[in-house]
Amino acid sequence: MKDKDDSLFAPTSKATRTINTAKRSLRRLRQILMRRRILALIFTGLLLYHFLSNSGLWFLPAFRWGSSKFVIILAVNQGGGVMQWKGPQEWAVERTSIANKRAYADKHGYDLAIQDMSIKKRYAHEWRESWEKVDVIRQTMKQYPKAEWFWWVDLHTYIMEPSVTLERQVFNRLDNVTYRNISSYNPLALPTNLPFVESNHQINMIIPQDCGGFNLGSFFIRRSEWTDFLLDIWWDPVFYEQRHMQWEHKEQDALEHLYTGQAWIRSGIAFIPQRLINSFPPGACNDQAGDRRIFYNEEDRDFVVNMAGCEWGRDCYGEMEHYKQLSLDLQKRKRSWFSLWS
Repeated sequence: MKDKDDSLFAPTSKATRTINTAKRSLRRLRQILMRRRILALIFTGLLLYHFLSNSGLWFLPAFRWGSSKFVIILAVNQGGGVMQWKGPQEWAVERTSIANKRAYADKHGYDLAIQDMSIKKRYAHEWRESWEKVDVIRQTMKQYPKAEWFWWVDLHTYIMEPSVTLERQVFNRLDNVTYRNISSYNPLALPTNLPFVESNHQINMIIPQDCGGFNLGSFFIRRSEWTDFLLDIWWDPVFYEQRHMQWEHKEQDALEHLYTGQAWIRSGIAFIPQRLINSFPPGACNDQAGDRRIFYNEEDRDFVVNMAGCEWGRDCYGEMEHYKQLSLDLQKRKRSWFSLWS
């Protein structure tokens, strides 16, 4: 006589096996759908984070997608000065400037090229003081072959509004913030009867003007065939030998000369109001004191301040520390204001 429990070990019927198979398939389907749902939520979250972080919100660092189209070029004398050994304050200024640009680049996903100028040699004409800017730009373009725009900023600059992206400040409204005709603002009194430059030419270089003319302390240059030709002629040794003793502002005067004499160069250059990318502190451009087109305005929250000429009779360290602290205070005010409305 069979034990009653022997039925527990009876072969599973075909119907039961079919039901169990269906249940397992259903569980797998649910797992697959759950995974897909989780992946979709992650992707949506990353996409939302990308757009919000690059919109300039102070509390969100930018998410980086591949190689940046923007490269910030900062030329420094790390490892020792070129003209002379740097003292403690010069080192402090350099560290502050580097930290400022690095934090900004990291926040928005830009590349930062810190170019050490101490490797240069200064003898005869092989060291072109301030002219090396042209060669550094060309070298940086080789280092970052996928980048489109290169932002040169001098060491004595400070990004005051780190939450503002380059896209928001300039490139999302490029046609609205740049101008081609210098007749409305012409500090150098350059000839204004030059052949007209059509506005539909591609912009390859964006320069602010200050009281002394073209300012190359903060400017943008695009990778292009036009730029290749410009850098070649700008750096040409024959051109340099013939003119460098006549030009007080060196590579800046050279560019102004090229702009005046070459229509193809004018076709690629656009100008931008100075305070959008290169505000000056009091003490620079003394003869234009009070000119709202030139000087940093705290109420307007200007983007960048350039302590141009601070090494000639002013206190570079003091100015850098002042604007560093002011920027920190401005960001605290912004966070306080945000917390009131959150």
